[in-house]
Amino acid sequence: MEASPPRKKEVFVMPRIIVLDTIAEEGLALLKSAPGIQYEVRTGLKDVAKLREALNEFDGAILRSGVKITAEALEGNKRLKAIVRAGVGTDNIDTVAAKRLGIVVMNTPAGNTISTAEHAIALMMALSRNVAPAYQSLLEGKWDRNKYMGTQLAGKTIGVVGLGRIGLTVAARARAMEMRVLGYDPFLTKERATQLGIELYNTVPEMLPHCDYVTVHTPLTPETKGLIGKKELGILKKGVRLVNCARGGIYDEEALVEGLKSGQIGGVALDVFATEPCTQHALFGMPGVLCTPHLGASTEEAQTQVAVEGCQLLIDYLTTGAIRCAVNMSTIDPAKLDAVRGYLNLGYRLGLLLAQLAEKPAKGCKLTYRGEVAGQETKLITSAFAAGLLEHAMDNQANIVNADVLLKERGIELLEQTRADMGAFSSVIVAELTTEDKTYQAAATVFGHGMARLVQLGEFRLESYLDGVMLVFTHKDVPGIIGKVGTSFGKHGVNIAQMTVGRAQPGGEAVGILNLDNTPSAEALKEVSDHPAITSVKVIELPPAGFLPAWLLGTSAG
Repeated sequence: MEASPPRKKEVFVMPRIIVLDTIAEEGLALLKSAPGIQYEVRTGLKDVAKLREALNEFDGAILRSGVKITAEALEGNKRLKAIVRAGVGTDNIDTVAAKRLGIVVMNTPAGNTISTAEHAIALMMALSRNVAPAYQSLLEGKWDRNKYMGTQLAGKTIGVVGLGRIGLTVAARARAMEMRVLGYDPFLTKERATQLGIELYNTVPEMLPHCDYVTVHTPLTPETKGLIGKKELGILKKGVRLVNCARGGIYDEEALVEGLKSGQIGGVALDVFATEPCTQHALFGMPGVLCTPHLGASTEEAQTQVAVEGCQLLIDYLTTGAIRCAVNMSTIDPAKLDAVRGYLNLGYRLGLLLAQLAEKPAKGCKLTYRGEVAGQETKLITSAFAAGLLEHAMDNQANIVNADVLLKERGIELLEQTRADMGAFSSVIVAELTTEDKTYQAAATVFGHGMARLVQLGEFRLESYLDGVMLVFTHKDVPGIIGKVGTSFGKHGVNIAQMTVGRAQPGGEAVGILNLDNTPSAEALKEVSDHPAITSVKVIELPPAGFLPAWLLGTSAG
């Protein structure tokens, strides 16, 4: 019998951190003083091959926005365990690619809140008092006091779109300056808004005609892109001043030029642009315009805070395994996630569905688990539902870890209950979303190997795929409806993949759901909705079949 080879002695390798962008000295000091941690500063790694090579030498990386960590830069990486963005946005990091490699991506969402809010206020005040052109006139040797008559903020009305951390901070400062504060956020309850002294509106268009100033603090999504465009010029209060320190593209910049020329818009202050860097623009030099080169988070305090927070996140993860502020994965045990993966996906899709069905801001949510699923980790499924509900409303990505907390911050109650008895299915999840005047309900289950199916909508029982483009329409249960819809969509080149109809009783109210191959045009939708027996039409866009959100990818690998 051959002797066993000697056991290889385990060698402790000290975790190494690479600093890819210039960060505040306080952050570097934290890394230097951390026991058991080595770090190295390597800035300016723009070449993908050199960045890929460097990342393979370290266990953790911290960066700002100067470097892009793409899938190509991560390709083949077997060492890197964590990436931290010293700031909020993670657009320069391929979080999905990182997830697939088991690399946790974290950010510092609270670090620049005050600085960005203060910059929005500073732009608003400088715009109102003509600070920039008045100073320029002095440089030109002029003393034109009458030419630069300003407007005070006290007594004026400001509309705040997006009432997350930054939006609420702006609102608090506006109130301190004796402004009337209006607000819009689909995930802030009226009760919570009232407590904060904010008059909440159900839609942005309803709010705009009442505003002397408008400031936006939302992510750039399909819903917020061009939020104020040429169509909105007609409903804006004449002379309104618009501020954007959030994301370029939320305002249609061509519409801003048009509004300034017509006098409908009294002033525009931008810190962000649709394309950056931006050194030439039609707005530059126009009267009533004040622009800065994306300075919202550019304060010593903000950069110090995000550097310290980011470095601490890395140190904690590499020394203790603690994960906070993750944007691409959860801290939950992978074995538990695998056991309920199909139901997590189902809960996520139910959240996306109800978020798009609801016409007004949510006040509360309730999930009921019935049958076999009631014995699973239902709290994880509830968190997945909340992540879907918030997906298009958050600047920083909602995931299974933070979604329920984000709901609570907005005053939205999230309840769950379980029932062990089985109904028509071995397992079913019933989700309810309540607004100030209506409750939306949807029930769903999982067929086979993770196939999500909608089995009830409101009072109507049916069976529909929960993926892709869905058309939900309510109608009178009369002959010819299905044929009319099919004919209209056929004429406009919209292919119907599946159709299902649910009704409470013959001849009464009914609901139809179509799974479509593509999003119908406005003309096609109008033709369908114009049918006298059709009472409502809603397009719902869900991920394709088989898609999993970034925080649910690769859970079996941990």
